[in-house]
Formats: sequence, C-alpha cells, structure tokens
Amino acid sequence: MSEYENREVPEGINVSPTHPLKDFALLVGGSSAVILVAVLALSLLAGQLARHIPFAQERALAASLGRWLPAAPAKPGERQRHDYLQALADGLAADMRLPPEMTLTVHYADTDTVNAMATLGGHIVVFQGLIDTLPSENALAMVLAHEIAHVRHRDPVVAMGRGFAVALALASFSGVGDGVLQQWLGGVGMLPILSFSRAQEEAADAAALQAVLQRYGHVGDAAAFFEQVARRQSMPSGPTLLQTHPDTEKRIAAIRTFAAAHAAQTPSAARPLPAFMRAE
Repeated sequence: MSEYENREVPEGINVSPTHPLKDFALLVGGSSAVILVAVLALSLLAGQLARHIPFAQERALAASLGRWLPAAPAKPGERQRHDYLQALADGLAADMRLPPEMTLTVHYADTDTVNAMATLGGHIVVFQGLIDTLPSENALAMVLAHEIAHVRHRDPVVAMGRGFAVALALASFSGVGDGVLQQWLGGVGMLPILSFSRAQEEAADAAALQAVLQRYGHVGDAAAFFEQVARRQSMPSGPTLLQTHPDTEKRIAAIRTFAAAHAAQTPSAARPLPAFMRAE
C-alpha cells in the first residue's frame, strides 16, 4: 500500500504565466474576428435575399429617398433636358428588355458634379456636369445603359440589403438603440451607401455595351466617360469624381476590346448631343 502524501500546492498555480493585458488583447482580438466574419457572412446572405424582393416593394422602399433625389425641374430648359434623358433611358430600357414592372425614373440635376448613379426603385440621377464632359449621345447612352443595367441586375437593392444587415449587426453587437436603425431606414444613410462591387460594375459595363451596340450599330464613344474619369483622376486638383467607378484603366481596355471585336463594316459617326443639353 502506497504512502499518502499531502503535498503543498505550489505558489501561483492558478496564475497565467502571460501578462493579463496580453490575455485580454487575445480575447478581444478573437472576439472581434468572430464578429467580423459573422457580419460579413450576414451581409452576403442579406444581399442575396434582397435580390428576390419584388420590384414593387423596392419602389416603396425608394419613397424614403425623396430628400436625396433632385427636385422636379422648374425651368423650361431643365425640363427639356429631363425629358430628353427620360426618353433616351426608356428607349435603352426597351432595348435591354427590362421587365414591364421595372420602370425607370430619371432625375436631372443642374449641378457641375461629373457623375450619374442608379438607386433604389429604378431611380437614376444624371448631373449636368457629366453631360458637359461627353462628346455625343452615344457616350451618354453608354452611361445611362450602365446605370439601367444596375437596376436590371437589382444591384441597388442588394447593396441596401447588405447595408441594412451590417447596420443591424453592429447595432446588436454594440448595444446601440433602435434609433440608429430607424434613422437609417428613414433614408438618412441609404443613398450614400449604395456602392457596387467590382463584379457588379463589370456586369453593368457588359450589358451597357450590348445595349449601345444594338441601338447604334457600333460602340464608338462608349469609353468617353471613363476616359474623362482617368484624366481627372490624374489631375492634382480639380473637381472630385464620386468614387463609384474603380479600375478605370482596366474598364477602358475592356470597352476597347469589345469595340474592336464588334467594329462595324461601315463606320458610323457618333450622334451629336442636342444643343439644348449643354450648360447655358
């Protein structure tokens, strides 16, 4: 029979050999990584689910964007430009075979912002600053068709779904009250967060090129907007473009490759913009 020995417990046996702050940092870092992965997964899932929201419901959601969208044009010249843009967009939408329920509403903004954007519910905003940089209707049609493609692919509602999922997750994890989410849903932050991924931008370019080719028989001037972006990005100063069009040089190259592959046997000149579309 072995002899029992009641040994003395060593000093500090329950004390970690590492510094408490290191343990705390590891705990916080691990928790943050888990939260980040969970938020990203939730964002992707929410984006895919949002794609299946009926377009009528998307238009209802878009009602909260009123404060972000330009007011209806009041001056005769502005109304004329708006009507021209709407007619061009409607023609392109027919060429792109948008579903009947997927209606487009074009908004004209008489500002020098060099941009155009698509948002929820088929709303598309075109700024005078953009029009003034374009050499032809063909170039304008490429930009409009690109934004219409975002609507057709449901990119705005996907971005909205992802943004809402991230806002909801962060509010839950941080303990922020429902007021933040209510504010977000009210449209305070909805329009600015609608940015699109590289894949979404490339898909919109491809659809727009097909639409312009069908409408004009060639894609001359299709790269004009992106060439303007590239020039302005290289300038040390000047108007700042909204950064919704990344990888500009790559996209210009893709458009030129498409143009070379679909060159018309009988070259056609680009259609000029009506004089009334230029800034007064």
